[in-house]
Amino acid sequence: MKDLARFDINLPTHPRAAVDLAAQTAKIDTLIAEAERFIDLAVERRSALITAAVMGQIDVREAA
Repeated sequence: MKDLARFDINLPTHPRAAVDLAAQTAKIDTLIAEAERFIDLAVERRSALITAAVMGQIDVREAA
């Protein structure tokens, strides 16, 4: 455990750095949320397509 005490931790010295980091983090969080939303939509559409194929609502014989 004493080895951990020797590590230097570099903190931002410029006050604007923390604000910039927070802004970039917020952008990344927004992109992650948007990606998750698109994934959910894709899963929903996939499920609807499979259901339509199984129920005979679409012809999948030519696609094979």
